[in-house]
Amino acid sequence: MMKVAGAGRAFTRRGFLATSMLGGLLAAGIAGLSTPAAAQNSGIISGKDGWLFPGWESISVLDRSGITANVMLMQETKAALAARNVTLMVMVVPMKAPFYREKLPDGTTLSADVAGQYDFILDQLRKAGIDTVDLRPAMKSVQTGKQTSFYRADYHWTAWASEAAADAVAQAIKAKVGKLAGSPPGDKLGEWVTQRHLGDLAQRFLTPDQQKQIGPDLYTVRTPAPAKASLVDSAPAPVHIIGNSFVQPYLGFPQKLSNALDRPVSLTWNPGNVGPWATFLQYVGSPDFAKSPPQVLLWQFNEGPFHSGPQATDQWDVPSIMPPQTWRERMLAAIRR
Repeated sequence: MMKVAGAGRAFTRRGFLATSMLGGLLAAGIAGLSTPAAAQNSGIISGKDGWLFPGWESISVLDRSGITANVMLMQETKAALAARNVTLMVMVVPMKAPFYREKLPDGTTLSADVAGQYDFILDQLRKAGIDTVDLRPAMKSVQTGKQTSFYRADYHWTAWASEAAADAVAQAIKAKVGKLAGSPPGDKLGEWVTQRHLGDLAQRFLTPDQQKQIGPDLYTVRTPAPAKASLVDSAPAPVHIIGNSFVQPYLGFPQKLSNALDRPVSLTWNPGNVGPWATFLQYVGSPDFAKSPPQVLLWQFNEGPFHSGPQATDQWDVPSIMPPQTWRERMLAAIRR
């Protein structure tokens, strides 16, 4: 069973059943990256060979205080979840720019602070006792031949990087919890297919003439695997993912995680402008969580806006904005129900 909520839809399924095959999910997913308020002013960084980078992710400033404050909220969240026998694991997707520094425009470089930002985030999480995974080795391992970790003119990681990250997370979950609840099997994986689409950064920030010059990216993704009805489809999944479009089914992360764990995995995701804080409350405030909390809750963030708390008006849509104390109170009330 994969139960997916977010991005304007909620449905239950084993494996990845497309509403209109891959095209429909692409429209709601890859093109579903809603632009943060900050991006309306900062736009993109146009690099070499058609590579585009999100301008709203700073490559010069490291906000240590923002990161530290958010980790404190996560530490309280971990304790509240532990009281319900739920293990919290925080997954941080690295920024695109450090992976492809050679593609940045001439004269544009990462500051030393930002070059060390991912390590700083992981260090803060570990000091707070929060389980996490360094995804960089797994993502770099897919960079062979024409395979890349990120799409050239898109904000997202590739399906290759997504699946490699899922394998790394599966190993960490197994090491942390030992035996998972629930019953096999996990999701079966479909065959690889390649599609041509204009990257979301090109689509949202370039003029039609610029888009023609950049051209489409190749998206190698998996087709939906055949689903089989099973008595375990109605059983709660032992692992639940909360995140944004990086963990959407189109890019394969939840299916690969389920396959690697040999267990059902459930998912709540929203476009990036909704933000991880509001999406977290959406899930823990749901009847599913109240009735059957998962054994492991995997909470996905992106490195670039990791410093942005629930109050970040430059990142999240207005309905998602709230003071950190309000978020904390709502989180505790939802988890303790």
